[in-house]
Amino acid sequence: MATPTHVLLVDDDEGLAGGVQAVLESKEFKVTYVKDGDFAVDLLDEDPSVDVVLTDFNMPVMDGMELLAAVKERRPNLPVIIMTAFSTTQRAIEATKKGAFDYLLKPFEMPDLIAAVEKAASTAKLTAKRISLGKDDDEESDAIVGDSRPMQEVFKVIGRVAASKVPVLVTGETGTGKELVARALYQNSERNKAAFVAVNCAAIPESLIESELFGHERGAFTSAVSQRIGRFEQAHKGTLFLDEIGDLPLDTQAKLLRVLQEKTVTRVGGKDEISVDVRIICATHHQLNELVEEGAFREDLYYRINGEVIELPPLRERGDDIDELTNYLLSSFAREDDLPAPSIHRDAVKVLAAYDWPGNIRQLGNVLRRSLMASGGLPISAESIEKALKQSPRKKANAPESSLGELPSAIATELEQARLASEGDVHASIMDKVEREIFLQAISASQGNQSAMAKWLGLSRLTVRDKLDKYGLIPKRGSEK
Repeated sequence: MATPTHVLLVDDDEGLAGGVQAVLESKEFKVTYVKDGDFAVDLLDEDPSVDVVLTDFNMPVMDGMELLAAVKERRPNLPVIIMTAFSTTQRAIEATKKGAFDYLLKPFEMPDLIAAVEKAASTAKLTAKRISLGKDDDEESDAIVGDSRPMQEVFKVIGRVAASKVPVLVTGETGTGKELVARALYQNSERNKAAFVAVNCAAIPESLIESELFGHERGAFTSAVSQRIGRFEQAHKGTLFLDEIGDLPLDTQAKLLRVLQEKTVTRVGGKDEISVDVRIICATHHQLNELVEEGAFREDLYYRINGEVIELPPLRERGDDIDELTNYLLSSFAREDDLPAPSIHRDAVKVLAAYDWPGNIRQLGNVLRRSLMASGGLPISAESIEKALKQSPRKKANAPESSLGELPSAIATELEQARLASEGDVHASIMDKVEREIFLQAISASQGNQSAMAKWLGLSRLTVRDKLDKYGLIPKRGSEK
């Protein structure tokens, strides 16, 4: 089982602290409570397992800001969340400039507290392990694995630009390891003592993305019951990683451009401009230059974020790395799941090497983990790999004929296969077939015009592009308008 997140709670108000501790423990956090900052510092010196510090601001012996400074001196990447009943804009700015991960105004809603702790813990995990380039003797560290020529070129660029201030755009297909590259750039930079903050632009609803990036003031909108510090402020003096930036709405792109130009943010519902010093690393699986041509991405923002481009090769172009990636991933999974050291038949490796991996390293990891769990401690066989591959979604270069007319028999077949295997994902598989058919028909009806498809289907153009990419449906570009 995964080790629970360890929260160090520091507050001289035992009543409030007891309530916070009970709520966090009900969510399966491990909580250690101390009354003042001195005790907290002593505990941090003795216990390296603390993942997040949650502290009150006003305390009699050592206040929250003094504790923040002591934490950053000892463990620069340990996230600290400050709670206070006396909020001022200047205090919030000062706290974040000195490295606080978040700033909660009392009385706060417990869901907001839990969300802040979960985000802080997630950030701590991102920076807890060193990212190594190529082979590394430390088996516990994450690594960008590969000796192939394409990957050696990637390593050279990382080494050349990591220490600079230039913004970096990491491109490549989904599952190629773009976040690992971003973390390697951060850890090899002079900003590695400050925060690394990651935001998945595609995973945040359009109505909340500005609050997520820039923060908001209490009362800025209906659900804004407390002040919120945005990701730019959290990343002050550090690095902000904007994953899937191609999915950012156009109006937010304009505001992001202004922040990058002016180096200030204004929280939603606020008036004060807050200075931020942040290095930007962006990533996308889209062809941003094509989005610029289509009017879906701002040209000025495009040139602002791609001071240097690192293009990650797809796994099908890294055949020489399959062996090393397989050994690395299997060893990692075995450690995580407390399983015996794994082994794999050479015939199984040949099956892996012959596959073209449309889902890249993410798909390879999924197939290997499934096969490892099914092996029961025995060497992983070619048959096990083939079975796992059949359960993976498949992208195809060209759109085949419609198969929706065979849907009833397809459902029956998949249900029977799932029954025999005692597991499966029939619902998702069938829904993929139905959705794929919708887009296949839309391509035909629109003659490949993605703007028309988006309008008819009631979707954004970015969503249409993602779905076409997912199902391997490539409309003729000559019919685009």
